[in-house]
Amino acid sequence: MNYSKLLRQQGISPTKQRLEIADALLTKPQHISADQLLVLLRKQGSKVSKATIYNTLNLFKTGRLVRELNVDSAKAVYDSAAYTHHHFYNIDTGEVIDIPEDEINIEAFPTLPPGTRKDDIEILIKVRQK
Repeated sequence: MNYSKLLRQQGISPTKQRLEIADALLTKPQHISADQLLVLLRKQGSKVSKATIYNTLNLFKTGRLVRELNVDSAKAVYDSAAYTHHHFYNIDTGEVIDIPEDEINIEAFPTLPPGTRKDDIEILIKVRQK
């Protein structure tokens, strides 16, 4: 994939570090935290700083290249599948699993507050081990 072109299309300057992060993050569907991404990049020999990873993830989020899932108050996970979809989050293992689109059915939707429009719906179902 030509990540340089993809980043430019989203208004993001394709620096060496951003391209390294894009290559590690966007090559396959995955749910990964910033810390996990740092470990992955270090294993690949990258010297990208943690601050650069956070800044780049925010740019990628703004550019709609990734989705940020706030699975709990202390943990965000970045989803390389940036389209709208739903998730299970296993509180015990930290695993995030996509829910197939056809398995969620929303038949009733609340009235929106005056002066607003629906932007997105994302369901996160938290589970625990038996």
